Amino acid sequence: MLGLGISAPKVEHNLSGAGWQADGSDSVAARELAREHFEGNTSSAIQVVVHSDDAPLTEGDGPAVLADVTKLLEDEDRISTVIAPMPGATLSEDGRTAVVLAGAGVDTNEMVKVATDIKEELGDLGTASVEVNPTGASLLWSDFNEANLSAMLKSEMLSWPATMAILVLAFGALVAAGLPLTLTLAGLAASAGSLVLLNELMPISIWAMNFAMMFALALGIDYALFMVVRFRAARMGAQVSASRAVAEMMDTAGKAVLLSGLTVLISLSAVMLVPSPSFRSMAGGIMISVVFILAATLTLLPLVLFKLDHRINKFALPWVKTGEHRSPAFAKWGEHLWRRPLAWGIGTLVVLIALAAPIMSLKTAMPSIKVLPSEASARVGYDVVKEAFGDGAPGTLQVVVEADEADEAAKVLTADRGVAGAMPAMPATDDSDLAMIQAVPTVDPSDPALSKTVDRLRADLPDSALVGGAAVENLDLKAQLDESTPLVIGVILVLGFLLLLVALQAPLISLLGTLASLLSTAAAFGVAKLIFQDGHLSGMLGFESQGFLDAWAPVFFFAMIFAIAMDYTVFLLASAKEHYEKSGDPREAMVGALAHSGRVIFAAGAVMVAVFFTFAISGPIPPKEMGIVLGVAVLLDAFLVRLVLLPVLLRLTGKAAWWTPNWLKKALPPITFSHG
Repeated sequence: MLGLGISAPKVEHNLSGAGWQADGSDSVAARELAREHFEGNTSSAIQVVVHSDDAPLTEGDGPAVLADVTKLLEDEDRISTVIAPMPGATLSEDGRTAVVLAGAGVDTNEMVKVATDIKEELGDLGTASVEVNPTGASLLWSDFNEANLSAMLKSEMLSWPATMAILVLAFGALVAAGLPLTLTLAGLAASAGSLVLLNELMPISIWAMNFAMMFALALGIDYALFMVVRFRAARMGAQVSASRAVAEMMDTAGKAVLLSGLTVLISLSAVMLVPSPSFRSMAGGIMISVVFILAATLTLLPLVLFKLDHRINKFALPWVKTGEHRSPAFAKWGEHLWRRPLAWGIGTLVVLIALAAPIMSLKTAMPSIKVLPSEASARVGYDVVKEAFGDGAPGTLQVVVEADEADEAAKVLTADRGVAGAMPAMPATDDSDLAMIQAVPTVDPSDPALSKTVDRLRADLPDSALVGGAAVENLDLKAQLDESTPLVIGVILVLGFLLLLVALQAPLISLLGTLASLLSTAAAFGVAKLIFQDGHLSGMLGFESQGFLDAWAPVFFFAMIFAIAMDYTVFLLASAKEHYEKSGDPREAMVGALAHSGRVIFAAGAVMVAVFFTFAISGPIPPKEMGIVLGVAVLLDAFLVRLVLLPVLLRLTGKAAWWTPNWLKKALPPITFSHG
């Protein structure tokens, strides 16, 4: 932790902000050709919008501001070329709006950093009569990353007090409650340092660290809670020695934590199947944080517990029994479920299915300009460009084609009903036999009709033509996500089932535990549809509905939800198997599991809900989506699926839940959870 932690403070500055693309797509190929052969006139170029409400830019402050903008851009080494406003293309008819184009001289990740470095200086060049607002894809990601980071930090500040309060109630002592937070900080410091070092080898998205912080906090608390409760039961309850208490904790709770961590890693590894740098780096960042949280839980935490011993109970609440492992309240709840399984099981299913029903009309798309705050430079510039040049101007298409087919491509573009206008073909600036035609669509970049226009153009344009542009890159990523999502979900379910099967040695309950996770996930997305697509609660949560859910939500949030859900599944079923191994009694397995793990699941779920819901009240739409989807999923999964539905399934299946055919016993490695 100390070795890697040295690099941790550099994480926010070093990590990149782009990578939202579908590798191998036509749009990415078009962008790379444009950067290489057309002086960086590509989707990642920076568009500096200069606008005057009072007079044409040829009068008053206009010429001086345009000159200052041009000089600032020319002084930036990472910008390849500066293209002055051209009448009929980037200079409006009334002369009051002009766009100065700064060509991309570096890759998309670095162009986001360029945008971050110069946007404030550019904005300061404006005067009382002339506004300067840089915009474009690089500015959009720069402004979004800034707003997202601010929201993340605000959410973290809100979540820590709530988390600490829940932990004090769960552990009953201030020292014990502080352990999970210390553990999480240790894992996060190592994670951040490792991401900085990895960024030297490959671009890592800043989102990787943002998600890793949130996920590590939630999992670190879960794991520490499970381990500390078991240590206390052995040391203060059964009165065994400190070393034996640590051994018993590791042999029972330690195994469950390790298997839970492996389940999380397996779930997130499936996201690597999506061929997009941003998704792979985000999943990789979370996986790295989970590895370090596991390492801290299974090495650092046992040592700290051994050294603290009875001092872990310092500053305890007066009514707390520190050695109590079996919860009388959850034991009573287990007995109640055993007597009335159908009523509770059917009731839970009805609630989950009703909440999941809206998912049937769920729509997804890549985020629109509405994800940015209204005062963000990229959004202001975007709106000015729309007003001056037409709805489709912010989503200009870039068609790269072989020079001898440029005339044919131009005819197709001008004849298409979805194209408002096309500029003359531009020859490549080097000796390559290429040309580029820029065309303005008739609709806004986030309008679904743009997708039909792009599909039509790709079918009608010459074979050598590649259609690109920022809006088209979003469409290609959306198509890639739609294609990858079923595969990712299928792989997650299969791998999750196999890991449960290895852990529990029981095919039926492993299958039921895996399928039960789908119910809470579907219900969470059903709720997200009502809020983000239909706009319910938008006023209270402070966002403007886009009319859809962001396209990455199904694949990425599903992986995260499933990982958390299986976390609780492992805790509950590992405890159930421990009791079944000792007693051979299905009733004792079910009631004992709730009695010994129910309180931990309840407290851990409460912490996660508190952490996730804080993201729903601050910042742009994507963090709100994440907070709502994950918060609702954990709420439903921990309190309905794991504490009601899964115990009911254990009750209804009885001994069959733990039956294993002989051939499978021989094939699986022997894993037990009972100790002693």
